[in-house]
Amino acid sequence: MSIPAFDTTSYSTYTQPPNPSWTYGQKVDATPAGKEWLEGESAGWKVFNTAETDKIDLYKLLISGIVPRPIAFVSTISEDGVENLAPFSWFNTVTNYPPVISFAVNHSAPGRLKDTATNLKNGQGFTVNIISEAFVENANATAIDAPRDFDEWTLSGLTKEKCVQIRASRVKESAFSMECELYKAIDITHPVTGEHNNTLILAHVKYIHVRKDVLTEKGVIDLTKFKPVARLGDISYARVGDAYRIARPSWAQDEAKIQEALTTHASL
Repeated sequence: MSIPAFDTTSYSTYTQPPNPSWTYGQKVDATPAGKEWLEGESAGWKVFNTAETDKIDLYKLLISGIVPRPIAFVSTISEDGVENLAPFSWFNTVTNYPPVISFAVNHSAPGRLKDTATNLKNGQGFTVNIISEAFVENANATAIDAPRDFDEWTLSGLTKEKCVQIRASRVKESAFSMECELYKAIDITHPVTGEHNNTLILAHVKYIHVRKDVLTEKGVIDLTKFKPVARLGDISYARVGDAYRIARPSWAQDEAKIQEALTTHASL
């Protein structure tokens, strides 16, 4: 399959939302784009019973349907000092106070922990780094099924940088890195078979390293400079495209509009 080269001249920009004139209670088919979207319902739905779906097919379905997913690029160190680096896309924030993030580690085989999962539990801390476009291939290389105790840093071309508190290195090329301590590790077992193939990691963020050129005066990350990447289904990654802002509704400010809208739609 012939596909075009990556467009290095394309950058994220901010635009208006898809339907800036939307009002409370407005149906999806009120816009041409909404009508087109709803036409897909004519094809019907396929329902998957997870208890009867092959686990590989279920994996493919979930990772292609739950998108885009941020990526935790995790650096750990063993008790013997061997460092490990690997990406995980079952990742997100949990809470800001205390600052806790989560990611899941799928084990290479039932009963066998990946190096990362083993290292995460050794009390020496770890880093979670965010991947940007400029080094996504470097990061992807660390997903290789290397032998146990192999240091993925050696093939990544990335640079180890010391942390404030923990032994594991952070990725110098990452513009946003978090030094973490294990908050809790939750082994996920299948409710029927009892198989243990996954561990959910809750990580307490102790220090955050942010490159100054991506940090705005308001103390937030500039998406257009950060250029983070995300995971999609199969072996696909994605860049962040155009973004748009939609104000969070406020009952105190919008109650009159809401009541008016409900009255109007009730009379139709």
